[in-house]
Amino acid sequence: MTIFDLNIFGIHIAPSYYGLMYAIGFISGYLIIKKSRLQDYFKNDKENKRIDSLLFYIFLGVIIGGRFGYILFYDIGYYIENISEILKIWKGGMSFHGGVIGVIIAMITYSRRKKISFFEIADEVTRILPIGIGAGRFGNYLNKELLGKEYSGFLSVEKDGISYFPSPLVELILEGIILYIILNYFYKKKHKKGQIASLFLIFYAIFRIIVEIFFRTPDPQIGYLFGFMTMGIILSLPMLIIGIFFYYYLGKTK
Repeated sequence: MTIFDLNIFGIHIAPSYYGLMYAIGFISGYLIIKKSRLQDYFKNDKENKRIDSLLFYIFLGVIIGGRFGYILFYDIGYYIENISEILKIWKGGMSFHGGVIGVIIAMITYSRRKKISFFEIADEVTRILPIGIGAGRFGNYLNKELLGKEYSGFLSVEKDGISYFPSPLVELILEGIILYIILNYFYKKKHKKGQIASLFLIFYAIFRIIVEIFFRTPDPQIGYLFGFMTMGIILSLPMLIIGIFFYYYLGKTK
């Protein structure tokens, strides 16, 4: 869904709510991370070039990982038959789990090139990710995507003549607002490097599984897997296990 649709001197301008929310998420994250502890690593980085470079890596990780994650996890058959659609991300079709994989690869690459702690970067980045997630979920709501079961009550969303539960708003609250509060609460407490990132994996997975069970319906092109599980649940379970493992493993390190 576009915010407006203009044609000026032959140039077609039609920004989408989806793109606007992504932009808000990235800009907000940039402003916060500039004031983060990463500045201790970049003491001579007066022009924020290293932070700009880090966020560029993360931006690529989110876009490339999110897009190809969606293609691989949710609709590979369609994109094999319609290759030209792969780059049309403004139409929607981004996977959060794919984006996480992309961001992890981006942070590993960056930390190795700059020779700084991966876990330090991961903690600083993941504690602000809920801002981007929340913005993205609001974009999903405006785009009438990822809707829940049929529902005609408060804040219901009508699509194709049918009213649905606004599950993206539930995710905005859980994965955006509440997750941000949790991570930044523990961030201010004593913790080992990497534990904030681990908590992000744990709580995001828990919240996503709750939403998948109680609010969302499965993607129509996939349906339920193994008779009762959605793709979102299947992708969230490894996040939960990995998060728990690293939280306790890192907690035992000196």
